[in-house]
Amino acid sequence: MNLFFLGIGGTLMGNLALLAAEQGHQVRGSDSGIYPPMSDVLAAAKIPLAEGFDPAFMKPRPDLVIMGNANLPRGHPAVEWVLDEGIPFMSGAEWLGSQLMRDHWVLAVAGTHGKTTTTAMLAWILDQAGLEPGYLVGGVPIDFPHSARLGGGRFFVVEADEYDCSYFDRRSKFVHYHPRTLVLNNLEYDHADIFPDLDAIQNQFHLLLRTVPNVGRIIMPRQDENLEEVLGRGCWTPIERFVPVRPGSRRKLRPHPRDTGTVWSVGSRRDHGRCFTVEKDGSAVGEVEWSLIGDHNMGNALAALAAAHHAGVDPATAVAALSSFRGVKRRMELIHDADGVRVYDDFGHHPTAIRTTLQGLRDQVGSDEIVAVIEPRSHTMSLGTLRNELTTCCAAADRSVWFRSPKLTWDLAEVVAASVVPAQMAEDIDRLTTALVKQVAERPRDADGKPNACHIVIMSNGSFGGLHEKLKAALTEPAPASKTNRRGTR
Repeated sequence: MNLFFLGIGGTLMGNLALLAAEQGHQVRGSDSGIYPPMSDVLAAAKIPLAEGFDPAFMKPRPDLVIMGNANLPRGHPAVEWVLDEGIPFMSGAEWLGSQLMRDHWVLAVAGTHGKTTTTAMLAWILDQAGLEPGYLVGGVPIDFPHSARLGGGRFFVVEADEYDCSYFDRRSKFVHYHPRTLVLNNLEYDHADIFPDLDAIQNQFHLLLRTVPNVGRIIMPRQDENLEEVLGRGCWTPIERFVPVRPGSRRKLRPHPRDTGTVWSVGSRRDHGRCFTVEKDGSAVGEVEWSLIGDHNMGNALAALAAAHHAGVDPATAVAALSSFRGVKRRMELIHDADGVRVYDDFGHHPTAIRTTLQGLRDQVGSDEIVAVIEPRSHTMSLGTLRNELTTCCAAADRSVWFRSPKLTWDLAEVVAASVVPAQMAEDIDRLTTALVKQVAERPRDADGKPNACHIVIMSNGSFGGLHEKLKAALTEPAPASKTNRRGTR
């Protein structure tokens, strides 16, 4: 078939285009503002792309238009052209569920945080176990050559997003996936542009639970009040639990009638979580030793191990696979490391994600300086819905820099003024780059004149105006002669 992906730059749509091309379809697409890593992935696959939504891009007439949900409402010229021409169309999520995953054992990973990393972990475990899974990851996994593949076995691992499908289908994408194994990592309020409150999101998660068969399995944390409320609306599938290393709630929750009693947990740990023992029902099944940091990633690992076990993977095999797992791009991805300065690229999209990521780094680096540089770009943060949480989410850092883009609908100065750590605001990328380089050059030195270590974490779910590359380039330029002596005094 000749397929046209309208809104191809999104993580779901771009990956679907890759899978469609792998199936042998003729694939084209267009979007506005396609940026890395998805732009690089699509270019490598030689998929023709057009910038913008001019209906002329869809000529010659495609057999089917697959629509994303990014700024494509009724009244949009491209949408109106498809309707007027009578071209068949469907949402990306529906096409994935009905065309690609229909005959597979689907393992879906849902939740507010950790979906991308946990999905990549689970796909890697199944791959290393020789099961040749298909997968679709909402990011770029370091251990695979592509973000998505069809696979050769019966299993398909998918990141199950709660965002809506399209202008004509306001249900969450994951309603179309019909998983047999479902991971629910956590649940918080997010996506303020489409959900008025947490209850609206819980309604969608309840619909998801209605699609999981009785012979399936739900993997979820022991302590998450918001997910427990979803279970209270109805659950027909056996439940296995994992114990979050740093749970969000300390309130004791009642067991659910569908609980199997199986519990996955972390036993002993060392090297700030880079090495930890995995326990199933209190008995050790293996030890993971990897490069990832943070309690949140240990929780993600437990969820992935439990899901893989339901698919038939021996725990020892799964643990060994995780020890070689390297992560996902833009999830604390180290992009610069020289002269005591480390720069990370992180997909900080929510106050909780920012908080747990920075705390994980703090646990690893001790008293080293941490600078959080944040663009509140996600819909929820750009609308200011969780602005109160933003004042405390950088508590593990030494200081924070907040970038105010023209798209913000509220006064970011409120967060800067109320921040629990020293904070400042920036409005120009070039000036921000210069300021960061200057601060790095002037950082304190020890008695031998060696500059203290500094970790700069750039957090955004977008391109951040090219800050990553500009900062890397500026840090690698020869430094001007310093007027500071070896002990840091003038």
